[in-house]
Amino acid sequence: MSEPRLRTDFPALRTITTRWSDEDVYGHVNNVVYYSYFDTAVNGYLLDVTGTDIRRLDAVGLVAETQCEFLRELGYPADVQVGLSVTRLGTSSIVYRLAIFQGDSDEPAAIGRFVHVYVDAQTRAVTPVPDVIRAAVTPLVQS
Repeated sequence: MSEPRLRTDFPALRTITTRWSDEDVYGHVNNVVYYSYFDTAVNGYLLDVTGTDIRRLDAVGLVAETQCEFLRELGYPADVQVGLSVTRLGTSSIVYRLAIFQGDSDEPAAIGRFVHVYVDAQTRAVTPVPDVIRAAVTPLVQS
């Protein structure tokens, strides 16, 4: 399968309400906010699907890499949907492919990459992805 790009290509969608402060002086959502949407979508998904406070696990996912390809502007006030998929589920890391949609368009406003590396919550040594997280993201894996 080619990398997901359309809304229907993503196994999970998370709705995020845009805020007044998301827009900049140019009248569109500022580029840095897209990264906040990615982070909110991934961690919100994990919280909801696992039913646990992921911050309290023995191993936590730290963001090791992010990337965003900006395709068109987003605006306030209009909710966005962030599509989530997983392109790689490794021993200690997860690579997410994300897309941001606004309105009825099946075409994304942005495509992103978001990498969680799991570390021991105390020592920060790299450690395996916790079973509860692995189970939550397995349905998002696309080959």
